[in-house]
Amino acid sequence: MSTHSDRLRALRDELARQHLDGFVVPLTDEYMSEYVGGYAQRLGWLTGFGGSAGIAAVLPGVAAIFTDGRYTIQVREQVSAGDWDYVAVPENNVADWLAANASEGARVGYDPWLHTRAWVEQTRTALAAKGAQLVAVDANPIDAVWHDRPAPSLAPLTVHSDADSGESSAAKRARVADWLGEVGADAAVIPALDSTAWLLNIRGEDVSRTPVALAYTIVGADGTADLFVAPEKMTDAVHQHLGNAVRVHDRAEFAPALGRFAGKRVAIDPALAVAAIFDAVEAGGGTALALRDPTIIPKATKNAAEIAGHRAASIRDGAALTRFLRWIAAEAPGGDQTELSAAAQLRRFREETGCLRDLSFDAISATGPNGALPHYHVTEKSNRAIELCQLYLIDSGGQYLDGTTDVTRVVPVGTPTAEMRDRYTRVLKGHIALATATFPPGTSGQQLDALARLPLWAAGLDFAHGTGHGVGSFLAVHEGPARIAKPSYPGGGPQEPLRAGMILSNEPGYYKAGEYGIRIENLLLVVERDLPGGEATMLAFETLTLAPIERDLIDADLLSREERAWLDAYHARVVETLGPVLPADDRAWLVEKCAPIAA
Repeated sequence: MSTHSDRLRALRDELARQHLDGFVVPLTDEYMSEYVGGYAQRLGWLTGFGGSAGIAAVLPGVAAIFTDGRYTIQVREQVSAGDWDYVAVPENNVADWLAANASEGARVGYDPWLHTRAWVEQTRTALAAKGAQLVAVDANPIDAVWHDRPAPSLAPLTVHSDADSGESSAAKRARVADWLGEVGADAAVIPALDSTAWLLNIRGEDVSRTPVALAYTIVGADGTADLFVAPEKMTDAVHQHLGNAVRVHDRAEFAPALGRFAGKRVAIDPALAVAAIFDAVEAGGGTALALRDPTIIPKATKNAAEIAGHRAASIRDGAALTRFLRWIAAEAPGGDQTELSAAAQLRRFREETGCLRDLSFDAISATGPNGALPHYHVTEKSNRAIELCQLYLIDSGGQYLDGTTDVTRVVPVGTPTAEMRDRYTRVLKGHIALATATFPPGTSGQQLDALARLPLWAAGLDFAHGTGHGVGSFLAVHEGPARIAKPSYPGGGPQEPLRAGMILSNEPGYYKAGEYGIRIENLLLVVERDLPGGEATMLAFETLTLAPIERDLIDADLLSREERAWLDAYHARVVETLGPVLPADDRAWLVEKCAPIAA
């Protein structure tokens, strides 16, 4: 089908054939993943939207696409206003929109393998008030009209060593078994791809930029497990690694297996499991217990081996980024580089480490007005030349066996304006405020979020994204459950307490639509800290990321003495740590770039 308008018409024709008056299209897969394989990119195929979060609703005479503040500009550039209404979330939601726009008696379809039970209940209730009906489909109607839809990946599984993971799969499964005993459950469904990867110490190549495999796991109260995965993905090494305590089944057997828990109590995470999993367990006579996935907190709380690995990955990655920053500072003013060529060069520097397994996400390589799009994705069509009098923003990361990185830096091309320096310095002040925070156990990221915004708020400014997200260990670059964000922002989530061992990003920003964007991002490790004269052990952050922060964009007059001291100490650590692993020319450049800030 030549255009997205053609695809929308084809979907409406298919809905009519299935006696449906509407359909809801989320950007997710049957594992509720943030990033999904090509086979599950139904929203992008239908609408042209290339962001990482969104949902669409289609009715006979109207259709809408729902995105948050990160994509306000992007969705208008990629999705036709002639076919789609743009609706902002969280101010609005799909359920209310459907109730307002569906006709009385309408049958609105949904794929129960792509939505949570909470979403289904909310939407069903909203439609019922209008006299309309929410209908589960047996087969997704988009798949019927997407004739060249890619097949799911069959890339083989790999073993993630105990040395890198820091704990054997048997020990992890034993922890889950103990938890099942505590909650009085017979089994736990592990629905998220990164949870299965962590639990079984396996990795895959089925999702772009995230080393996971398309699989489900069910763990029993005796610590054994059933892994459901395409048989073509299994190797002798993986079979040997899993051992007899992990039974391997074809992925197609997962749904039938859920129906065999009659009289049993099965723990299922309502935030991570799709509605179809609950439905199948209950249809088979089992009791579904809505409980958090027991791997979530252990996975997010890194052990000593994972922390040591991330520190090693940070040095390796920081050296590659430093080489790039020197390169872009020299090359950008000449006008011969573009967003794509710069991103490609940074990848080459990471590949030259000999340890890069993949990028951790597609680099946000953005110059000028593209930098004002927080989650911009450069394409051949959007690619801009890096020119004088612009700011160039690069948000990127790598996947290494010992750690996952994520870092953002901004480079001025030519002389920055006073406004650019003011905004950059305010972002830096917020970054430092969060990096130096000390707080008691039980504190959530939502409680800390304002620290990173106060310098911007003081000037009547803000940024429309979260301040920080969790990061996995050779896993997802966006990992729950902890997050530093306003409650109303996507991913803000519950008041999840921060725990020692968690790794989160620190990335305040500022974006001037149509002109430039600024973001300074380092990764932080939550650590315990005893303060002189204190009455209890507190929590604080250790900055893990090592790379120079752009001094030419700093207005030193806006920094306090304490802030200048932090910056100088950080830069001294960058030089001390990265200097020995850099070539001589790069090392000399780094020393100059990290010189103490002028008072």
